Amino acid sequence: MNHNLTYLHPYPFAKMATLLADSTPAHNYSEIKLGIGEPKHEPPAFVLDVLRENLDKISRYPTTNGLFELRQTIAHWLEKRFFLNHVDANTQVLPVMGTREAIFSLVQAVVDHKVIDTDNHSLSVSGQPPTVVMPNPFYQIYEGAAILAQATPYFVPCTLDNDFKGDYRAVPQEVWANTQLLFVCSPNNPTGSVMTMDDWEYLIRLSDHYGFIIASDECYSELYFDTAPIGLLQACAALGRHKFKNCIVFHSLSKRSNLPGLRSGFVAGDANILQAYLQYRTYQGCAMPIPHQLASVAAWQDEKHVAHNRALYQEKFALWMSELGDLLELRMPEAGFYFWIKAPKQFNGDDELFVKALYEQANIHALAGRYLSREVNGKNPGQGYVRIALVASVEESREAISRIQKLLGA
Repeated sequence: MNHNLTYLHPYPFAKMATLLADSTPAHNYSEIKLGIGEPKHEPPAFVLDVLRENLDKISRYPTTNGLFELRQTIAHWLEKRFFLNHVDANTQVLPVMGTREAIFSLVQAVVDHKVIDTDNHSLSVSGQPPTVVMPNPFYQIYEGAAILAQATPYFVPCTLDNDFKGDYRAVPQEVWANTQLLFVCSPNNPTGSVMTMDDWEYLIRLSDHYGFIIASDECYSELYFDTAPIGLLQACAALGRHKFKNCIVFHSLSKRSNLPGLRSGFVAGDANILQAYLQYRTYQGCAMPIPHQLASVAAWQDEKHVAHNRALYQEKFALWMSELGDLLELRMPEAGFYFWIKAPKQFNGDDELFVKALYEQANIHALAGRYLSREVNGKNPGQGYVRIALVASVEESREAISRIQKLLGA
């Protein structure tokens, strides 16, 4: 077995299962799941219709790079959404089976343990494992993928002091010098923070100087309140970098269109990276079924259902802020569908105690923030926070709020 498997941490939900193993949920309440970021809004019916109408095509092998129609649709969506002059559907877009597998496999494809000796023009094995930089807290696939690629994760704490985005200016130069890949999540899971143009420009200049790839996880980009978040490719274009050198973005239909089970997303950006990554995926054998691709075309071409989806989340956030803003330290995210909540003082600010109480006394599932983070310099930036996903219906949200009010003695 690959010995690196022993270095993987249990997944956050496995840790939650261990925490609650001896707990009993409040039986007088029905279960409300706010712990997992799985959308519960209705998927668009017209997308499901396209899926059903094309089930006969399941008899055909899909190609790794997908249908041109899908790639072209994605390219047009990127151009319109992020104000891009041109995206080449043949070289700058690659459909994937959801961004989770794509994030993992991209790391395996790009992390390189060989370094070029510029004096002798030869390759040699580096004595130091390459570094993959990522925000902290984070989506655990970033870390697991880095470990299994035999790279060293470097965690940038996202705290209140840096607007929950991470202080990349505090990362030592020697770390950047050994970095091959930087993960950015904007809008961030779980903090809801969004990168500004200044933030992107700083990281792009760092990438130019040190030569690492920037991989931007933008799966929550369409769940915003007032202003659509700036994406990495949009920042590149604003800087005149239309070839998106060393820049890659991930997008998905899971959150945007309430289609998590469709497993449909895409990777876009630097054509040189995508050319090599396509070759990797050809061997990996992970291609999207043709009915899924055609359904995805329909989803990417429509914005009305996305606007309706946003409106539902906006309604729920407004409801929570109105009803619980005086009882919990609620901070409105800039985008996404998560609240990143400080555990109440009556639970000693302990995220584990709070999520246990929610489960045992209100039958509400939430996620302890410490399970999404790693300790850096003796401090876990997620400890004391709880992630709540506003994925349940408006009606269930009202019920959850009522239960939490009782729990907190209101």
